[in-house]
Amino acid sequence: MARLLLRGFDIRKAWLDGTAQAQLIDSLRPILKSAPLFRPVTPSGKEMSVRMTSAGALGWVTDKTGYRYQAQHPKGMDWPAIPDQILDIWRDLASPDRDPDCCLINYYGEGTRMGLHQDKDEADFSWPVLSISLGDDALFRIGNQTRGGKTESIWLNSGDVVIMGGPARLTYHGIDRVRFGSSKLLPKGGRINLTLRVAR
Repeated sequence: MARLLLRGFDIRKAWLDGTAQAQLIDSLRPILKSAPLFRPVTPSGKEMSVRMTSAGALGWVTDKTGYRYQAQHPKGMDWPAIPDQILDIWRDLASPDRDPDCCLINYYGEGTRMGLHQDKDEADFSWPVLSISLGDDALFRIGNQTRGGKTESIWLNSGDVVIMGGPARLTYHGIDRVRFGSSKLLPKGGRINLTLRVAR
């Protein structure tokens, strides 16, 4: 287990051991069954390569009407509760005082990526965003608080946790590529990224 600070991003390498990772995957199975993954569309009409769903009081969605948090899955059902195993990580590393409203679940299959972006649809940027990597390795790119300029990259591995708070809270970041098949955590390969957010 190692701690790295990169442009204000607090990266906890190998924070979760193999047993903890497998337990998190098990805790996600009922969520994915009751609130299935969907492929979102950006306001410009472009389909994203990742598939996603959420847990918590609110879920993050995007479609042609914009980016936002809402209380229901696009198919109309309420989002499932965030499992305690996931909340415990937030309480340990982000805040014991307030739980997140949203756990966004992104699934990266073969050939997927996520362009540089800011997490800025939340009401209060004083709360960090906490990211948990499960499954295949992903090349994480960190930019600046404005578009452009020099960037830095680091490979995130299964079990790594990243805390984006303080000056890093509105820094551009993204996933350039996934090393598909690099982990045996998910039987069919791919990467699951959980991001915990205080949305309200």
